Amino acid sequence: MLKIGLTGSIGMGKSTAGKLFAEAGIPLNDSDAVVHDLYAGEAAPLVDAAFPGTMKDGAVDRHELGRQLALDPGGFKRLEAIVHPLVRKREMEFLKRQRRAGAGMVVLDIPLLFETNAWERVDVVVVVSAGPQIQRERVLAREGMTEEKFEMILSRQTPDGEKRRRADYLIDSSRSIAETKERVLEIIADLKTRIAKGDFRNA
Repeated sequence: MLKIGLTGSIGMGKSTAGKLFAEAGIPLNDSDAVVHDLYAGEAAPLVDAAFPGTMKDGAVDRHELGRQLALDPGGFKRLEAIVHPLVRKREMEFLKRQRRAGAGMVVLDIPLLFETNAWERVDVVVVVSAGPQIQRERVLAREGMTEEKFEMILSRQTPDGEKRRRADYLIDSSRSIAETKERVLEIIADLKTRIAKGDFRNA
């Protein structure tokens, strides 16, 4: 089973690309969705213990968590130590289900693919990218986003240029959705051809 690692910096359109892969019939494990689910369940009390006052009505209050992290960026390490093992466990369960189902390839949507060395456990890397101005406009249009918060997030991410350099496939999300979908279908078709040729013997 071929594992496609899908990544991209904040505001680059990674989630949209992931949905397009799923619409094309490729099973998708969305790390952001997994974290959202964990924050509403088993991770909430663990996060609250590390960041008091962040749990409300049994779920993590992302705004309060974000506020505390902005005051103490060192807290990201504590948060990652809690969340990453839980996300990894869900990913392994997803892969087990898809192998049983006989999937030929799957997409692992991993925002910090390079930052956490997750690229080592996938067969190919697909990077979603757009120009810096488009990225900035998209991110700053989000509710609750500020220039300071945007810069803090960027500082923790591998630069887009390096991601592009390390990509096996690149998706330019600055184009229309139709063009992005066409690119996703091109990548799927190429991977199927390469699988048939035996390019991924260990997948």
